[in-house]
Amino acid sequence: MQVMIQPEAGVNPIVKAIQTAKKSIDIFIFRFDRTEVEKALGAAVQRGVIVRALIAHTNRGGEARLRKLEQRLLEAGVQVSRTSDDLLRYHAKFMIVDGRMLHLFGFNLTKSDIDRSRSFAISTRDGRAVGEASKLFEADSNRQAYTPGKSHLVVSPENARTMLSAFLAGARRELVIYDAKVVDPVMIRLLKERAARGVKVRIIGNMKGKDPAIAERKLATMRMHVRAIVRDGKNAFVGSQSLRKDELENRREVGLIVNNPAVARKILTVFEQDWKDSAKRSKRAA
Repeated sequence: MQVMIQPEAGVNPIVKAIQTAKKSIDIFIFRFDRTEVEKALGAAVQRGVIVRALIAHTNRGGEARLRKLEQRLLEAGVQVSRTSDDLLRYHAKFMIVDGRMLHLFGFNLTKSDIDRSRSFAISTRDGRAVGEASKLFEADSNRQAYTPGKSHLVVSPENARTMLSAFLAGARRELVIYDAKVVDPVMIRLLKERAARGVKVRIIGNMKGKDPAIAERKLATMRMHVRAIVRDGKNAFVGSQSLRKDELENRREVGLIVNNPAVARKILTVFEQDWKDSAKRSKRAA
């Protein structure tokens, strides 16, 4: 299991992951403007890899771009499907290579997200997570109902509230959170309850309703496009869903709970530096 840290990693690891494919690539797209990735997908088709793209039916202000992307990918030999419109938004972002490796992105495949924003991605060969992501891809591609199985894949609206509530409730010492919009009342109560029990809670982003026991800072060094949580320094969540009602209950969002201390520590290290740098910027601005 590996973690990709943006903007430091850039687009090359994604291109390289595509280049390793020998049989198949399934990719779920919400926003997309990276020509390097588009060319890599086309080159994969040329060497005999079956490439399937599932593209969101809409995103804010970008439907025309999505439809043009569909056309270009079709012309390159990619099998293209469009998501249903039964949910408010299909905001998932992931790629499965050869049915064995899942790349779960907290960012879109865009210049602004990859080059100028703090975000993360998780790459894993965990069989249950890969299998569950493949099952979800098939269900959404064919506009069929999806029923989650047993894995660490966090899927909105089916299991996200339950899994993330349990993840937060399990904190004993510390929670660090990247989230621009912590507004769900139930999740906020959970965070306040943990803080009241002595758990150190820090948020880079914003929580509705201030609490003196919960520290917040705005990321001052760059744009932020990530939803991530580290619990007790050894478990982590990375995904597309914020802690707000629509992203938990009314949209297709996908994340992953990671029980890998090394990966959790890497995310925590980045958080600590961002926390420190944001404090310095805030003092200079004052």
